[in-house]
Amino acid sequence: MNEQSRRILLIYGHPVKDSFSDEIRKYYLQGAGRSGAEIRELFLREMHFDLNFHEGYRGNQELEDVLKKSQQDILWAHHLVFIYPNWWATFPALLKGFIDRTFLPGFAFKYAKGIKLPEKLLKGRTARLIVTMDSPKWYYKYYVKQPGHNAMRKGVLNFCGIRPVKINTLGPVKTASGHKKNQWLKKMEAL
Repeated sequence: MNEQSRRILLIYGHPVKDSFSDEIRKYYLQGAGRSGAEIRELFLREMHFDLNFHEGYRGNQELEDVLKKSQQDILWAHHLVFIYPNWWATFPALLKGFIDRTFLPGFAFKYAKGIKLPEKLLKGRTARLIVTMDSPKWYYKYYVKQPGHNAMRKGVLNFCGIRPVKINTLGPVKTASGHKKNQWLKKMEAL
């Protein structure tokens, strides 16, 4: 597929307005727009849905219209871009709730009788995670062992057939100079 036909879904998972992640989002979209890609966005903080998966996979919890539309957008996309902060070594509850409620059996994966691993229903898509954090990257990688990155890449996206999943970790944001933040923004635009 050429760049002109590439369809990108940006899933914005930061629950707080006016964060550095908002700037990242703007720069990424500018670059993607210039590449000729078609772009759709999901602003999770503006979507109204129940974060709780009340009965888990045993129940029959009705999907809100906004989540049904999100599933359509995921199927439409060739490339998924998630932008979110790293909180408590993973990701905000808002993003976790979205994943729990949207990446469901029959949509993202499907088990077949007698087969231990599920069929991956979202094959043919790629993803990028753009993650901000206040911890040093070395601390997150070597001491904490990147649980959020592993959960998103392996536990969610690869599990559903989405690969490769590339990750950009930006941090520590809290102590970054204006110059460093501008370097990050330019890099996000170039992606």
